[in-house]
Amino acid sequence: MTVSISGEPVPGETLSGDAPPGGRPLGRRRQLSDEVAAYVRELIMSGRVRHGEFLRLERVADDLGISVTPVREALLSLRGEGFVTLVPRRGFMPAPLSRQDVGDLFEAQAYFAGELAARAAEKVGEDVLAELARTQERLEEASRARDAEGIEQANHRFHRSINICAASPKTSWLLQLVVRYAPRRFFSSIDGWSQASVDDHHLVLAALRAGDADAARQAMRAHIRHAGTLLVVHLEGRGFWDDAGTG
Repeated sequence: MTVSISGEPVPGETLSGDAPPGGRPLGRRRQLSDEVAAYVRELIMSGRVRHGEFLRLERVADDLGISVTPVREALLSLRGEGFVTLVPRRGFMPAPLSRQDVGDLFEAQAYFAGELAARAAEKVGEDVLAELARTQERLEEASRARDAEGIEQANHRFHRSINICAASPKTSWLLQLVVRYAPRRFFSSIDGWSQASVDDHHLVLAALRAGDADAARQAMRAHIRHAGTLLVVHLEGRGFWDDAGTG
């Protein structure tokens, strides 16, 4: 399962139905296509593949140990989202992605995550606060140990606990639609992100303990925006945008 900086799983509808002749069940095929789409979004948003470089179906299929069929389905889905383009007789490549595009994605994520934090502040109990404190301790331990997997797991649990506490399923669903574009697996390798996450979480947790909805909203939004800024700096360092700058 892919999760974002906000700890939300990337949404992927699983369909039921009979298997087409000679193929895998439709539900599994759809799920696999969603997983491939998440992988390709990660490649693009992490700067490993950029506009002007082609996404080779065979290469992606080999990387994931699958056939090219779900890869093609995933890329067609991403084309519908405007995330990749199809060049006739040549294949798929990432659509242009500007600094403003990245900022917009994180701004939308910040809005919904902030609203969920505010609602959680109005409902949170001592049991959830205690769990958040323990999770924060695990995050700090993983950060000191430079344990990337531990950092990502603790970050996921922290945000997920808040989002569940908010008890606002429609807002959570809207957040899920946005966070599919935020890379997750490589965030812990970005300079400054692990420490920023530790520091920002302290502010969110303090607001939750105080039951201050507005402070929780602002702290969470600042946290997500901070992550977006660090991603832009990371992409700039990789030469993701040309000298003229995009957006």
